[in-house]
Amino acid sequence: MNHALQWQKSTFSGGGEGNTCVELAASTGTLHLRESDTAATHLSTTPTALAHLLAGIRAGSTHRPFSAG
Repeated sequence: MNHALQWQKSTFSGGGEGNTCVELAASTGTLHLRESDTAATHLSTTPTALAHLLAGIRAGSTHRPFSAG
């Protein structure tokens, strides 16, 4: 069964009904993120992976050197 995602605006998006919002939706085991102005395109990830990304951003350690291999 295919359920429509229920999108929620970020509280950090400045409010209002403008198209400058980050939105989040959840489905079983997956989080979906999109920008309001490009609603047809979204990123899907797991809660654990998103938590690691946010922790890295907060710590300032998101840069990984490229390794050709």
